[in-house]
Amino acid sequence: MTSGPLIYLIAGEASGDRLGASLMDGMRQLSPDVRFVGIGGPLMQSRGFNSLFAMEELSIMGLVEVLPRLHDLFKRRDEVVADILRIQPDALVTIDSPGFTLRVAKAARKQCKAPFIHYVAPSVWAWKPGRAAKMARYIDHVLVLLPFEPPYMQAAGMSCDFVGHPVAAEPVASAQDCAALRNTLKITPESKLLTILPGSRRGEVDRLAPIFAKTAQLLQGKIAQLRVVVPAAQARLVTPLQQAFADTDAIILPPLPDSDAFEAQKRALFATSDVALAASGTVSLELAAAGVPMVIGYQMAPLTGWLMRQMALVDTVTLVNLLSDSRAVPEFLFSNCTPENLAPALLTLLQNTAAANTQRAAGQAAMRAIGQGGEAPGLRAAKAVLGRITP
Repeated sequence: MTSGPLIYLIAGEASGDRLGASLMDGMRQLSPDVRFVGIGGPLMQSRGFNSLFAMEELSIMGLVEVLPRLHDLFKRRDEVVADILRIQPDALVTIDSPGFTLRVAKAARKQCKAPFIHYVAPSVWAWKPGRAAKMARYIDHVLVLLPFEPPYMQAAGMSCDFVGHPVAAEPVASAQDCAALRNTLKITPESKLLTILPGSRRGEVDRLAPIFAKTAQLLQGKIAQLRVVVPAAQARLVTPLQQAFADTDAIILPPLPDSDAFEAQKRALFATSDVALAASGTVSLELAAAGVPMVIGYQMAPLTGWLMRQMALVDTVTLVNLLSDSRAVPEFLFSNCTPENLAPALLTLLQNTAAANTQRAAGQAAMRAIGQGGEAPGLRAAKAVLGRITP
């Protein structure tokens, strides 16, 4: 009996884990005997994936923040390259996290002739446009999430497929799911619910949670029945979040051990929220899918923030704004990410129905742009990968 194709996957953070899981589902639908090896998180592991090491070791964001970990990251890079060369898979699919995954691809390229596919294009439209040309030296094909990205990849010499974003195909929590969650958390129907999302990486939580906690305090001083829920993206983040929000009455929601149940709970929380305060990233699309008005805040090490500002090519980093060609979602980055800026923006969304509805409309436009209503992005990505390895 002939074995199915062997695909080496590398995901380096929570958003990549979700993409990897969606891709795995799509590939198994098309090729049930497909096999997977590499690095992934809990969602990929829930599908029978054995990670070479804990994906969380790679979840570092920022130019300056990476420096203390360079030695360990280089060791892990060499370990992964050796594993790829030993296995000689039918395809290598690197998923986002370009600081690590593309270095692996570059190092493995000369001794592995399989197609190298990168899933999630670097944001060359936002900063450092030369990255696409460098990537083309060792990446054959790119799967992109955003409809305006293919021309950038093709101009650099790579073939490219727009596959859409898995958020567009995720189920929506029912009214019963939302009511059950509110009941579990003892949040009355009359209460306003603020969900706070300070990131999935420890560094993000360390920087943002104290700012977001102070923001919650300012809002609770103005809205008597405001309840605050902070879902922890990982179990190891529960204690840091509890410490950061110790002076508030926020509910710190630990992750459920079953990853699919955790995702379902998160969707219910989003759908029943009146407003959200979130770190910049994929979560803005998840909130938009649930129809939740939001404010985005982000903070990095001062030097990293300064460098990012110098290289920026766009005036917004929030995907909902970019995809809807609007600036409906307020964002406060780097030195502007303060409780004094965040709290009034959230208060406006809670008190001004027109502002909240404008955001919801922008969110709906963003969902359509990333493929909502069409073929599931994971299946589209799976077809693209199999198309590269099937004669």
